[in-house]
Formats: sequence, C-alpha cells, structure tokens
Amino acid sequence: MQKIIHTEKLAENVYLMRVHAPLIAEERKPGQFVVVMADTEFGERIPLTIADADVEEGSITLVFQAVGKSTQDLARMKPGDKIPAVVGPLGHPTEIEKVGKVVCVAGGIGVAPLLPIAKAYREAGNEVVSIMGARSKDLVILEERMRNVSDELTVCTDDGSYGRKGVVTEPLKELCEQTPAPDLVVAVGPAVMMRFCAETTKEYGIKTMVSLNTIMVDGTGMCGGCRVTVGGETKFVCVDGPEFDGHDVDFDELMNRLDTYRDQENDHNCKLEEAK
Repeated sequence: MQKIIHTEKLAENVYLMRVHAPLIAEERKPGQFVVVMADTEFGERIPLTIADADVEEGSITLVFQAVGKSTQDLARMKPGDKIPAVVGPLGHPTEIEKVGKVVCVAGGIGVAPLLPIAKAYREAGNEVVSIMGARSKDLVILEERMRNVSDELTVCTDDGSYGRKGVVTEPLKELCEQTPAPDLVVAVGPAVMMRFCAETTKEYGIKTMVSLNTIMVDGTGMCGGCRVTVGGETKFVCVDGPEFDGHDVDFDELMNRLDTYRDQENDHNCKLEEAK
C-alpha cells in the first residue's frame, strides 16, 4: 500500500496526486507509467503516466481525469489514505538526446505526461518550444510548470477564452515553416490531436513521436486491449511503447479501438450519476 501525500483539483474532473513510492521515484524515467488500483478486489487497473518524481520526498506525481468509477474512487481519496496497489515504473522510457530544437505539443490532460519529457529534453541541452491546447481557459492545467521547462510556450484554447484562439496544429505548422525548422516534435494528447500533429509534420519531413498511453488497460501486455499497428506491424502500447513514430501509427485503427466500448462506458457513467 502506498500513502497519499497530497491531492489537488486542477480543473473539472482533473486531479493531481502525490503518492509515497520511493523505489518508483528513484527508478522512473520520462515517458514511463505506473498501474494503480484503488480497490484490489473489485477495482480495475488504471495506467497513469508519472508526471513528476521527488527522490528526497520519495514521491511520484500522478495526474488523472475522473471519467469512470475507478478514477472517481481514486479522486475521492485524501492525504493519509493508502492506495492498495501502485506498480511500476512500466513502459519504455523516452529516448532523450540532444537533437537541437524540440517542439512539445500537449492536448488537454496530455500536458501531464509531456511535462517530464519536455524537462528532460531541455536538461539535455535542447531548445524546447511548447504548445498547450485546451477547450477553454478553465481546462488549462500545469501551465506554469510547463513554462518553467520551456524556452517558449504558446497556449491555445478552442473558444479563445485564454491565450491564442485555435487548435495546436496552427502554431505547430508555423514552427515547421520557420528556418531552421524543428528537429523533433513530441505530441501527447487525444488521438485525433496527435493524428493531426503527425499529418502536419509529415509534410515537412520532421520526426514526430506520439504517446499512445490513453489506450492502455492492464499495463503488462496480457489483455491485448492496446494493440495498434505501427509501420505495418502489430505492437502492444504498454510493453512496446507507449511512444511511437507518429508517421507510422495507423490512427484509424487506434481511434476505432478507443471507441469499441464507448456506448457501454457512457451507459455505465449514466448509471453512476443516477445512483448518486
């Protein structure tokens, strides 16, 4: 069992949690994740990317969205409570190297897994230009943390209530057209956003990495729920990823798989609301 040190609500249904997990804090690297279970008897496995770690405190920072029963149960937990199971670090770490100019693009809650990646690229001596997107101002999270690890940051909102009005691919395209162009783009967020980022950069021949963590289920490759086709080959996101070359990902297949149980999920969430 791992003790919760701190909890914080970042936006509607979005929560930050610091958990005492000293061994994971020591070993984790950018891009890796843990599997959390709020209830080991009936709860589901929740893969969550490690947004930060403090070795001195012995803690890891998790950011998640409460969208179903398990994450809602997790969101109700308070400092001092203990999470029955926290397993990790899992997944392949991000391959960090000095490449020059790195553009980091985050959509919604995707800023949480992108934060340690942007930080690591900057610490490796790269110029880091970040773009964050959200539907509206009240859904923008971790802005100051992202600003602190970026040489430049642009915030976009769909409705124009904060920052630049529009979607993240607009400033991304402008950066691709600059001289010199970015050497690498890293995009993390909803599948449709990552798809359009990859399509934008492909025109300019700029390497683009995407993180497919949203499709993971059990985190060990046993369930097969995270199967994706990358470069014509079948991959399992939790054990082969979660990061892949965005130009090689079959996004049609990925998005269809993400929607497989959408009706059942919506029906279950409606029943949860009625039970309150």
